[in-house]
Amino acid sequence: MNTRDTVLARIRAALADVPVEEEPDATPVPRGYRRSHATGDLTALFAERVGDYRATVLRCAPDALPETIRAALAARGATDVAVPDGFPPSWLPDRTWRSDRPPLTVAELDTLDAALTTVAVAIAVTGTIVLDGGPGQGRRALTLVPDHHLCVVRASQIAADVPDGLAALDPTRPLTFVSGPSATSDIELDRVEGVHGPRTLDVVIVDDLTRELP
Repeated sequence: MNTRDTVLARIRAALADVPVEEEPDATPVPRGYRRSHATGDLTALFAERVGDYRATVLRCAPDALPETIRAALAARGATDVAVPDGFPPSWLPDRTWRSDRPPLTVAELDTLDAALTTVAVAIAVTGTIVLDGGPGQGRRALTLVPDHHLCVVRASQIAADVPDGLAALDPTRPLTFVSGPSATSDIELDRVEGVHGPRTLDVVIVDDLTRELP
């Protein structure tokens, strides 16, 4: 018996008393832990935390979004920018955009100045954005290969903490969690950015609501 057989045998033994007709969600799992460590203005907390990861954070009203996007790209000198299907046209400033249909090759993605996307969810306490490949987000390669990722987060998409963020996501979709620009450190703790993803992350928060927690 190899290791794989041993692991599978132990799983079967652990499940031996589970009725065949029982579904995975049929038995509730006790979750007595604290669901959130967030207090106050979630939008401000998210902005602070994502900024701690060396991301650039911009905030604007909905009607100022196109100009804010234009200014953010201009500040980085980004002219060749890809936008995935499903990105709201009304959010886009008037300029030429690169489409990812048909899918750009890795070499083509590598020549882009930036990728502009929406997000599925943002998490205030951890300063994390989550992509699930939905409308306006595109495939993983689109946000991992270009050196600059500019994403738009609506304040109404900001969850307080990880449990609420996970509850808003579909676990069957390809989820990518991003907390700041890609960064790693070598054995001497020298920080290197851009190894596993974009070197630069800009986040535009659209203030589409005001919420506070007690």
